[in-house]
Parts: sequence; structure tokens; C-alpha cells
Amino acid sequence: MSVRVLLTGGAGFIGSSVCDRLLARGDEVIVLDNLDDYYEPAIKRKNLESAREQEGFTFVEGDIRDHDLLENLAKTHPVDAIIHLAARAGVRPSIEQPTLYTDVNLVGTSRLLELAHRFSIDNFVFASSSSVYGERTETPFRETDLVDHPVSPYAATKKAGELLCHSFHHLFGTNIACLRFFTVYGPRQRPEMAIHRFTRMIDNGEAIPVFGDGSSRRDYTYIDDIVSGVVATLDQNDGYEVYNLGNHRMVTLTELVESIGKAVGSAPKIDRQPQQPGDVSVTCADISHAQEKLGYDPKTPIEEGLRAFVDWYRR
Repeated sequence: MSVRVLLTGGAGFIGSSVCDRLLARGDEVIVLDNLDDYYEPAIKRKNLESAREQEGFTFVEGDIRDHDLLENLAKTHPVDAIIHLAARAGVRPSIEQPTLYTDVNLVGTSRLLELAHRFSIDNFVFASSSSVYGERTETPFRETDLVDHPVSPYAATKKAGELLCHSFHHLFGTNIACLRFFTVYGPRQRPEMAIHRFTRMIDNGEAIPVFGDGSSRRDYTYIDDIVSGVVATLDQNDGYEVYNLGNHRMVTLTELVESIGKAVGSAPKIDRQPQQPGDVSVTCADISHAQEKLGYDPKTPIEEGLRAFVDWYRR
């Protein structure tokens, strides 16, 4: 049975990919996005080109902090579920603009949770982040781990968003799932993110700034696998849950750069830089909870995912 979904941040990298998947299976999607200038709004509009051709698609340009807009939207477009992906993203920019990040990510999330309660929308999916785990060396990261020591304002807002979600579930019984995404990449990835930026620089023959000694490790997750996890969560949301959506495989920064070079077909040039504040040395998801409850099964190895990204980049 099809559902009608309010998808915030639906013009972005992950959001537009989720939107396409939902429309393809016959759901209705109302995308709410303010098309801000964090990166070029034209890129976000292009992300929605295929969605605009589909029945069941509605686009609303607006801010998740706008109470009146949300109220009117809920009255004119009653929905069955909310997938809340909209946020100010990125660790390093949050260090420079902590107040903006707190305002958008916390006020916006509380507005949407309030909307869900007031209009009896009983299916709420919240995009959290692996950054909530902070700096740690013990892997893999489990949803039951203590996450009280975020190392950036962005991470702090995501942890606080999870707490807001729990409080609304506790008070009103809303079914809420918080998804901790682990370094998502693939077609439509934001232009400032590492894989996109490194691909562009290698292709242009520029030296890549590598922060630290290249030994930092990340759990890189291909966009199609993330979308499958988001949709499975939407379909099976029950109670209050936190899920890691990762790939459960770690890749060092050095290995990543070399693999991008192979996919591009050009040897990368390296510019060594000091470690950046707010960065963590390792991420790795324990995905057993999502596997058991959602049937989550990431299938894309990094080499295959990078080839797909480079193909998209060149198109």
C-alpha cells in the first residue's frame, strides 16, 4: 500500500535519492527544502529533475523552522509519515557557525516533531549521524555505546536531535527511528564532500590536501544501500529505535585516495596538511541491529561504488 511522505531536505544528495526510490514504488512524496546556499542551489534543483516528471511528486520551497508554513503544509497535504533529512551538514563549517547549526538542526527538528504530534503523524524517521560517536578507537560502533562526548557542534546537534526524538516518543508514543549514517557517497554527493572533491581535484591534476598521515579510517556507505535502509525503516518503524546505517568496512584515507585515482585513471598528487579540529580518527558501524530488525544488507564494495560515482561525475 502506498504512503504519502513529507521528505525534508529532499533536494539534497540523500534526500533526492530517497525521493526517487519512493516515487518508483508508487508512494507520494512532498519534498520540503529551502534550497539554501550551503552549496549551489542549481545542483539541488537538478537533483529533482527526474522526480518532477513523476506523478505523486510535490515540491515546496521553505524552511523547516517556519511554523506557519509547516502548519499550512500539514493542512493542505496530510501525510502518513515524515522523513526528516534536512539539516545544516558538515563538521568543519559547524565549528565556524555553531549558532546557525544549533538553530536549524534543533529548532527545525523540534518544529517537525511538534507537527507530527499535532497532526497525528505516527511515523517519523530522523537522519542522525555517525559523528555522534565522537573520538574513539574501539570498533565497531554500537547503538548501545555511550555517545555523550561529541567533538563538533554538528555532532552535538545530531545527538541532541536524537534526545528530542526520544522525548516525543516517550510523551506521545510516536514511532520514531533515528538513523546514524556513516559517510555516505555516490552520485549526487555534495561537491564539498571528500570523495567528490578528491575526484574533481585528481581529474584536474591538482594536489589533494590530506589531513594527518593518511591512516584515519572511515566506514564509507554507498547511496543505494543507505536509501534501502531508509525505506526499510519507513516501512517497519515501530516504537523508538536507533540504527547504524553503514557498510561495516573501514578504508584508510590513503587507500581511499588511491582507489579514487584508479577509478579516475590518474595518479593522485598529495599535499600533506595537519589534522583538522573536529575530525575523528576512525568510524566503523556495527550493523547487526539494522540487519536483524530491518533486513538491512549493504552490498556495494568501495571500488564498485567509486566507479559508479566517477561515471556519474563525468556525465
